[in-house]
Amino acid sequence: METKKVWFVTGASKGLGKTLVTELLKQGYDVVGTSRSNSSLTEAIGEHENFLPIELDIVHDGEVKEAVQKAVDRFGRIDVVVNNAGYSQIGALEELSDEEARTNFDVNVFGSLNVIRHTASHLREQQSGHIFNIASVGGLVGNFPAFGIYCSTKFAVAGFTEALAVEMKPFGVHTTLVYPGYFRTEFLTAGSAKTPTSPVDAYVSARESEAQHLQQINGNQPNDPQKGIELLIRVSQLDNPPVHLVMGADAYEMVQQKINLLQEETEKWKELTFSTGF
Repeated sequence: METKKVWFVTGASKGLGKTLVTELLKQGYDVVGTSRSNSSLTEAIGEHENFLPIELDIVHDGEVKEAVQKAVDRFGRIDVVVNNAGYSQIGALEELSDEEARTNFDVNVFGSLNVIRHTASHLREQQSGHIFNIASVGGLVGNFPAFGIYCSTKFAVAGFTEALAVEMKPFGVHTTLVYPGYFRTEFLTAGSAKTPTSPVDAYVSARESEAQHLQQINGNQPNDPQKGIELLIRVSQLDNPPVHLVMGADAYEMVQQKINLLQEETEKWKELTFSTGF
């Protein structure tokens, strides 16, 4: 019966989403995969009896509502939701336009909220299910020059996921916030990551960070996408899955550094912190 769970995966035409959908179909799950282009889904995944590809732009609430209904009409239910769609907007805060910043939030934050809004009611009524929100280690550690907007979108995902976990728990629905490190996918390629349209030369550290990610880290990421999605599937089968899931030794190290930094700073400034009481 485990293999008959129905998965709903956004951003299924490339990256972790593509790898996840491919493995799910191989294991016999029923899968709904979404992407902004149906042709890209067909090219990436192919045609399968237990696969429903849906062309969907998650920033449009009405389209999301229709896609969720199509999934339920086809398979009768949705058991596991994976909010994977998203992209990285590169650029220092000053040099990014209002449109560039808002568009990144529209996709990474409000797009995921649209999916949650229209799938949660089905999971709640079933009294079962699992929601995976794919954040990033950059949603816990934000000190990357040129990645402030992207990191802030993932901080937002982390914040609403923690609230979602306690909201859905009474209905028997699990929620997992995923903090991936660097995985060797297309995420840092020109077709996925976006660079600023009006860069400011003064931001040397931003340009260095941008170049490091696009030219050095890209293609040399330490984590295997196949092992990452196998971990997600394994977690989906647990009776008591974690709310916070760090993926990758690199992510673990960055999280530990952030924890240590917070402990050191809060202790260092404890006298000021306690000075506000009546």
